[in-house]
Amino acid sequence: MRASGIERRAERRMRNTSSVDLNLVSLIDIFTILIFFLLINTGVADVLPSSKAIKLPESTAEKMPRETVVVMVSQDEIIVDGRKVASVGEVINAESDVIPGLKAELDLLASRQLIRAGSEAQKKAITIMGDKEIPYRLLRKVMVTSARADFTDVSFAVQQKAGN
Repeated sequence: MRASGIERRAERRMRNTSSVDLNLVSLIDIFTILIFFLLINTGVADVLPSSKAIKLPESTAEKMPRETVVVMVSQDEIIVDGRKVASVGEVINAESDVIPGLKAELDLLASRQLIRAGSEAQKKAITIMGDKEIPYRLLRKVMVTSARADFTDVSFAVQQKAGN
C-alpha cells in the first residue's frame, strides 16, 4: 500500500529532525555558582552612601552603621537620601536655627515610616554625614532641625582610622 502525501511528509520530518540532548549538569553548576555569588554579596552591602564631595572625620569607632535616614552635608549643599534640600550658603546666612527645606523633607520621611506591630512607633534615627571642614554653626543647625522634626536618635558618620 502506498503512503499518502501527508504520511510521507511526516516520515521526512521525523528523519530530518535530530534529537538534541541537553546537558543539565553544567547548567545546574552555573546556577549554583550564581546563587552562592548573590548570597555572599547581598550581606556585604554598605549602609551609607559614598560621596567624593564629603571627607569624613576619622575615628576609632568600631560600631557598624545601621539603616537610617542619611543627611549629607558637603561644602555646598545639604542632601537627604539623595535629594538636595538646601544650599549651605543660604543656611549659614539665615538667622533661624531651623532649615526649612531639611525640616520639610524630614517631616515627609517621618510620615512614611512604618509603625511596628505592637502600635509602638519606631524610634526616628538619623545619620549625619558631614564633611570634616564644615563649620560647627552649620552642623548645629542641622541637628536642631532634626530634633524639631522628632529625629532624636542622631549618629555621625566617620571614617575608621587605618591600623585599628
